[in-house]
Amino acid sequence: MQINRRSLLSLLASTFLFPASAVIAAPSEKVRFTLDWRIEGPAAPFLLARDKGYFAEEGLDVSIDVGTGSAGAVTRVASGAYDIGFADFNALVEYEARTPGSRVQGVYMVYNTTPTAVISLKKSAINRPADLVGKTLAAPIFDAGRKGWPAFAKSNQIAPNAVTWQTVEPALRETLLARGDVDAITGFSFTSVLNLESRGIKPDEIRVMPYASHGVEAYGNTLIASSELIREKPKVVAGFVRAFNRALKETLANPEAAVAHVKRQDPLVNEALELRRLKLALAACVVTPETRSSGLGAVNPERMRRAIAETSTAYGLSTTPAADVLYTSAFLPPKSVRMIK
Repeated sequence: MQINRRSLLSLLASTFLFPASAVIAAPSEKVRFTLDWRIEGPAAPFLLARDKGYFAEEGLDVSIDVGTGSAGAVTRVASGAYDIGFADFNALVEYEARTPGSRVQGVYMVYNTTPTAVISLKKSAINRPADLVGKTLAAPIFDAGRKGWPAFAKSNQIAPNAVTWQTVEPALRETLLARGDVDAITGFSFTSVLNLESRGIKPDEIRVMPYASHGVEAYGNTLIASSELIREKPKVVAGFVRAFNRALKETLANPEAAVAHVKRQDPLVNEALELRRLKLALAACVVTPETRSSGLGAVNPERMRRAIAETSTAYGLSTTPAADVLYTSAFLPPKSVRMIK
């Protein structure tokens, strides 16, 4: 069969051009991401990264779903229902101890310190840990502060059974304290303080004892990734972390602009309230002496080992998972782009 010169050139052109156009049209990698809780101020960096196209620039199509707690977020990722999640590192310690071999790992430590705290009112005269002896504290049975209480007690020379616990639903915790039905509560500081204020308690009437300021070394929330994603698509994990780090630094620089993405996601939220929640979370858990020296997302290996042992003892776990099983720094961007200005 004869092929004329024009037909041959057309054939060659289509042969060489097709692969290029196919690459350009390649679909983004879908990533299923779960928060630990509702859409609130601290979710701003994730929403910002999605809305401003930072995930997309990494070739990722990220869906963001609300959560029902850190334990649920860990289970979602471990089961393969989600690829990446945001969860309390201590919930990951517990999950691995009770379900060895899950291989879910923390890949970016967002909260360098735990946000858990003991919260009381000025009228209760609880000004130091020793003042809690003989008092009644309220919290859900699964609350991180309640589960970590033995670590707080040990660090402050208090017997773990020196207080009485009242089990309550999360929505009732601050209400009971505001009414004077209990002496104190445990919870995330930036959540409980705002919840109390919304119940008519003035800021100067609230007393907060952060676990991190009273000897507890536990880390807080971390990005976690499934074993399958880490094993089969490490570039996806690295891309997600890069995009998030970029968004977190932008959130630190301008929280007012960042919280607008929370409002965009849920028009019913109180933007001013969520801005306060975001700023409290950033100040209490993200910007610390450790992150200022080592950069965002990183951990101190020695502290990490002590923190895991501390959590294992406090939670009554039969085994203590190894630090390298629970966390990897392999996906962190260079330190230079993780430093706080």
